[in-house]
Amino acid sequence: MTKPSLIIKAIISITIVWSFSVCADHSVDADPFENLNRKVFSFNKYLDDYIARPAAKFYVAVTPEPIEKGVSNFFDNLGEITNIFNAVLQAKFSQAVKDSGRFTINTTLGVAGVFDVAKSFGLRKSEGEDFGQTLGKWGVPEGPYVMLPFLGPTTFRDGPARLIDDLTDPLDYLNKNSEKAAATVVKLIDTRASLLEYDSMLAGDSYMLVRDVYLQKRAYAVSDGAVEDEFDELDDY
Repeated sequence: MTKPSLIIKAIISITIVWSFSVCADHSVDADPFENLNRKVFSFNKYLDDYIARPAAKFYVAVTPEPIEKGVSNFFDNLGEITNIFNAVLQAKFSQAVKDSGRFTINTTLGVAGVFDVAKSFGLRKSEGEDFGQTLGKWGVPEGPYVMLPFLGPTTFRDGPARLIDDLTDPLDYLNKNSEKAAATVVKLIDTRASLLEYDSMLAGDSYMLVRDVYLQKRAYAVSDGAVEDEFDELDDY
């Protein structure tokens, strides 16, 4: 990616995030677009049932566990860059130093992050940070819940914030589109494979479950765990 295109993307990303953040309001209904969101959820579920989940199951079936773990470690290591960037923006400097140490050790001694060597040095993986959490720390309300085609659940705050996180994703800087596409597909399959164990939980009204778990998880992440349980309906599942 050339420098001019990077600058343009950064400007567009910041503009979109700012615009959506202005629209976000604590007083709005958490899910005002439920009817539309449910339709998009059904579409995403169809794609998951017939493409993503079968691909993930095949991947797990044919990939030796050490290689599968190595692939997950590799992408987790790349994600440390986003973690560091957002930890600094949130003034979590000790975490930024820790994540920087993990990235340095695993990138070098861990063979580009394939092996989590940093864990043996006492530097365990953190829960991670993203720009949506950063905006939340800065006081930006999450706004309405939105289910996006292909991308899944998000909010008015977190959705546009992903554009900023993309700027810290090394995969975004691969020179060839074919290489970027291949790496992205492998990352998506690896991510879906890590969620296979939770498939059995999607019983009853799976849309509501996904929505409530997502919103609760995001609230937990933004507040670093200091949240009240506002989703009593989860007890029904």
